[in-house]
Amino acid sequence: MGRNYVIVSGKGGVGKTTFTANLGIALSKLNKSVVVVEGDIGLNNLDVALNLEDHIIYDMYDVVQGKCNVQKSLVSYNENLFLMPSISLATSSITSKQFFEITNELKNIFEYVLIDCPAGIEGGFHRAVIGGDEAIIVCTPTIASIRDAYKVSRVLSSYNNIRQSLVVNRLISELVADNKMLSPTDIANATKLPLLGVIPEEQRIALGSTIDKITKKCNVIEAYDIIANNIENGEKKIYNFQKDYSNIFHKVRSIFK
Repeated sequence: MGRNYVIVSGKGGVGKTTFTANLGIALSKLNKSVVVVEGDIGLNNLDVALNLEDHIIYDMYDVVQGKCNVQKSLVSYNENLFLMPSISLATSSITSKQFFEITNELKNIFEYVLIDCPAGIEGGFHRAVIGGDEAIIVCTPTIASIRDAYKVSRVLSSYNNIRQSLVVNRLISELVADNKMLSPTDIANATKLPLLGVIPEEQRIALGSTIDKITKKCNVIEAYDIIANNIENGEKKIYNFQKDYSNIFHKVRSIFK
């Protein structure tokens, strides 16, 4: 049986949906069977992140209505990665129990179930996290995002069976070096969460690309691969963001030699 990972954030706009899509891709590269689930019912963006919006025939609401089964609603991204879409606006028509039953069924099919949860801590959030085995809290190095990540963590603590970890997204290493941005360690200490991974800022990802569409080797691909390996193999490696500004320093120094 697989495991359900709920991908959450206190604040919107931290790159949670982009993270879910790219983590799914990174895990699929390890030949793991993965499904990403649109937990933000009616306000779906996961299909857009994976460029699958034109391939959807059925969605979660159709499963609830009995129009199709779970497997028929899935949309293939590659041979290992699938999307469970939720494009219906009938958000109140899917109960927490129904959402749990669907994601629990997916655990019997896939090794990893990644649920892209709504931002905040309202009803949609609780519906999405109720069946989670583990929670990955995504935040950016801003005070508002860090504070909200801590608040979400406290709410998740009421679900005693959910293990929590933190991913710091959109880190700009040069700003950390100049003490203009909090370091991942500072953020982990502030939120009281174990650090699962660090993802550097990358313009191509911000503009909507996914890591498998980036042809040139870049740091963000390495960062996602590290997180995927941490999850799969229980490792605790963290992307070495310090090398980014170290490399820049050496390049500048070589120019003036």
